[in-house]
Amino acid sequence: MSYTIKEVAERTNISAHVLRYYEKEGVLPRIDRSQGGSRRYTDEDLDLLGLITCLKNTGMPLKDIRTFVQLREEGPVTLAQRRDILKAQQQNVLERLEEMRMNYEKVTKKLAYYDGLLAERQAEGAKK
Repeated sequence: MSYTIKEVAERTNISAHVLRYYEKEGVLPRIDRSQGGSRRYTDEDLDLLGLITCLKNTGMPLKDIRTFVQLREEGPVTLAQRRDILKAQQQNVLERLEEMRMNYEKVTKKLAYYDGLLAERQAEGAKK
């Protein structure tokens, strides 16, 4: 099945402008064109966009995503390189998760502190 840029934008929540940018920057290679020159995306393109979005959401820089996609285009000979890139990104995500966990704990403690102060103020107000 093939999709127009508008359909892909609606399905992926990626704007047509960003889709064109990805294509121009080599992040989304080999987009077929109709005889009239309109972009025609395939299910495989949608799958790749899902991966690109995932990697982007995990904080991977676009240049590294481009490298990953280019290696993917080269086929099975680059499997080890692609695995190494994903393994490094997995480690980055784990580090960010730990940092977020620590931040969450700090915010939770501060919230408990303020809840305690508010409870004290309410108790004092009730005594008056």
